[in-house]
Amino acid sequence: MGITKSEAYTDRQLYLADICKALGHPARIAILEQLFQAECCICRDFTKEINLSQPTISRHLKELKAAGIIKGTVEGVSVSYCINPDRWQEIRLVLNGLFDR
Repeated sequence: MGITKSEAYTDRQLYLADICKALGHPARIAILEQLFQAECCICRDFTKEINLSQPTISRHLKELKAAGIIKGTVEGVSVSYCINPDRWQEIRLVLNGLFDR
């Protein structure tokens, strides 16, 4: 992919693009759906429900966490993941603003 000329876009456009990039994989959507249903999960829980390897799921969890969409809490040797409700509300408002135009 070519270099994006960031200065050609508004902060809102760049922000929306980053959100969409973080949400732009079906595995990440499946992870979010599972988190909404279960509230919190560890990586092993995702491998039971999503037909992907643990390293692949970990990579997607890392992307969602980097975007602030989920939070991770260390519990012994595992990390428990849950939705970041403040960030999710922020994302909903921004996306609704786009769709409501």
